[in-house]
Formats: sequence, structure tokens, C-alpha cells
Amino acid sequence: MKPKYILVSIILGLLIVSLFFYPKPSQTKQICLEDFCFVVEIADTPSKKAKGLMYRTSLKDNEGMLFVFEKPGIYGFWMKNTFIPLDIIWLNENLEVVDIKENAQPCLKENCPIFKNSTPARYVLEIKGGKVEELGIQKGDKFNFLQ
Repeated sequence: MKPKYILVSIILGLLIVSLFFYPKPSQTKQICLEDFCFVVEIADTPSKKAKGLMYRTSLKDNEGMLFVFEKPGIYGFWMKNTFIPLDIIWLNENLEVVDIKENAQPCLKENCPIFKNSTPARYVLEIKGGKVEELGIQKGDKFNFLQ
């Protein structure tokens, strides 16, 4: 076999292997409240939901994570291994705010508090701590997906 074909074969092989093992970028979407939009990573698999925003050291003012559940329910969240304060917003199937936990603080110990919604939710939005107060987000507010 000619050296040129060997090199091409090696490059193609590495490309194919990298497609299977290289982490795929997270799916993102924009979710808006009136004229302010958040670019959110979608957590819609068990592994993405389990990791959430753990180990992040920063989050921009317009970034967050949207947890998507198959059906409305009571969903608990904790701040274990989360390094930045977060506002946690529970949304029903119509994207209306049904519960809020403001400024949940990082927890680096073993037993961390769990924050739960009191009204069933289908989505949970985590954003930078303090944004709920800054934007005046309240129960009953309605978010929309930007298409």
C-alpha cells in the first residue's frame, strides 16, 4: 500500500473514532420572559439532569440550564458541588412560574439541603443567583421559547 493511502486511512480512522468518543455539545435553546432571554443548556437525559451545573465556576447573566421532565411533578434540587449561587425556577407545562428558590448557595459538604417545588412543574430553570430579584420574576410570570 502506498504511504499516501496509509496516511489517509489513519486520518479517516481517527476522525471516525473521534465522532464516537468526543463529547457532543449540549443542545441549547432560548427561553424568554418578556424582552429578556436566557440561552439555556437543555438537561433532558438522566446524566445531564444528575450533573446539572455542578463544577461550573461562572455563569453569564443570560445563561442557564433548563431541566425537562416527561410529566409534571415535584422535583428536588440541591447545590452539591455547585460553586456559584443559583436561582431555581419551577415552571409548569405552560411555562408559567409555579415556584422559586432565590439565591441557593453552593454546598461543598456531604449533606446538602434539597429544594423542592410545592406545585407540580414540568420544567426547572436554573440561572445566575440574583437574576430573579433583578428581573422581578414572580409566581405566575410566563416564559416563552424563542423560535
